[in-house]
Amino acid sequence: MSQEPQKEPKRHSPRAARDGTPRVHGTAQLRDCVLGRFTEVGERVVMAECTLGDYSYVERGAEAIYSDIGRFCAIAANARINALDHPVERVSQHKISYRPNEYFLDAKIDKAFRARRQQARVVMGHDVWVGHGAIIMPGLAIGHGAVVAAGAVVTRDVAPYAIVAGVPARRIKWRFGKKLRERLAVLGWWHWEHDRLAAAIADMQTLSPKAFLEKYQA
Repeated sequence: MSQEPQKEPKRHSPRAARDGTPRVHGTAQLRDCVLGRFTEVGERVVMAECTLGDYSYVERGAEAIYSDIGRFCAIAANARINALDHPVERVSQHKISYRPNEYFLDAKIDKAFRARRQQARVVMGHDVWVGHGAIIMPGLAIGHGAVVAAGAVVTRDVAPYAIVAGVPARRIKWRFGKKLRERLAVLGWWHWEHDRLAAAIADMQTLSPKAFLEKYQA
């Protein structure tokens, strides 16, 4: 008795759960920030002069300043992006030397020192995971797909798809092999439109990175 071939189940693209408007918790403090679509900023987050790419989120108690954060980044609770430095080369490294206006009526803020800090931006790629309580120092680049382990203190650039941990942070492994890393960077799925992402969710869940590339890189 012949058996009819089974039909592949239809895949339905999930409808948009929201309209893409950023979600910012009422206790968060943001100053001069640009938030992308579907972004989320959690409780007690403090951000100043930052950009947050589409779909990225920042969990409770995290802080970021002078940073450009890519798409699909996950910033865990109490992380610190661009931990500001002090002028250790001066007689005093205390803020009295660069923000004397807080102590003396006629004093002015040290604009040169502030400009130096503003220029030392952190630039974070796409699909980066920054773990709980991690600290990223000023002026660093974090590559696409990188992982910064919880509690790590990052003092140097992080390569794409590297996993770094420790104090100071060092690479402990790669997420994928070199060829796979290069192919993922070329695919650049983080730039896909919302509907295309929706259609690919099931494959993201079930296919290996290699199989996913074979299907979508063509």
